[in-house]
Amino acid sequence: MKRVLKFFIGACLSLGFVASSHAGDKGTKDEAVALVHKAIAFYKAHGKDKAFAEVSNKSGQFVDRDMYVYILDTNGTMMAHGANEKLIGKDLTNLKDADGKLFAQELIAHAKAKKAGWVDYKWPNPVTKQIESKTTYVEAFDGYGFAVGVYK
Repeated sequence: MKRVLKFFIGACLSLGFVASSHAGDKGTKDEAVALVHKAIAFYKAHGKDKAFAEVSNKSGQFVDRDMYVYILDTNGTMMAHGANEKLIGKDLTNLKDADGKLFAQELIAHAKAKKAGWVDYKWPNPVTKQIESKTTYVEAFDGYGFAVGVYK
């Protein structure tokens, strides 16, 4: 009987851990802010070139589930991107979301004003491959906007 009870408790605990891991598949706003701060700290410690390379590494420390860091300069050029390397070096000033919103201009404005904040838009989720509502936290540092978004 003890063996059956141990097995049952173990199975319940295992199922509980599996269920809880699925509940956390999406990043949160707090996690997005923390990932931005982590990227800025890495930039401070290792410099621009290493930071841009690490942020752009799809399997690196700045990609977490559906969250990834990207870095824009104040002119709107993408300097690093954790999910889409094709955007690196591109001028995103006139980039529109699925509804035609010029959301990149809002991100750039935060970087220029050296003011942290949130920008809402619709963007393809790299995990689901669907267009989803997204809010992105952007924080200015050293002439760049460090950003991480979360899907709603």
